[in-house]
Amino acid sequence: MSATTRLPHPVRGAAMAVAVVFLLVGVLGFVPGLTAHLDRIAFAGPESGAHLLGVFHVSVLHNLVHLLFGAAGLAMARTAATARAFLIGGGAIYLVLWLYGLVADKASAANFVPLNAADDWLHFGLGIGMIGLGLALKGNPHARSA
Repeated sequence: MSATTRLPHPVRGAAMAVAVVFLLVGVLGFVPGLTAHLDRIAFAGPESGAHLLGVFHVSVLHNLVHLLFGAAGLAMARTAATARAFLIGGGAIYLVLWLYGLVADKASAANFVPLNAADDWLHFGLGIGMIGLGLALKGNPHARSA
């Protein structure tokens, strides 16, 4: 058995990496100093005054969504098929969230996550990037898919 037969499928590695980033972002959204105005964080809604890295509008709900998304990604990274589903399906979710952010009134209750323009464009990039990874990573046919 060669070393290449023991390597995980590339799409699994990508899904794991994306999932870890989501977990990290979810945790960092609760860290003073990395999240500006953490004392003004709300559970949800546009009244939350916290901003991750001083740029991205966050709330407790927003951070929890990142943590849950990361946990789901790690669970789905166990096989190539579910890892690909996480990347493509998750990317599609982020594109829908991008569109929602573009049309939702940022000052209204519709902005319950909450989102700002920086979040919107990050969601666009995440959506395109995740779908691209899911479609592009075909992997070594001798790599383990499970």
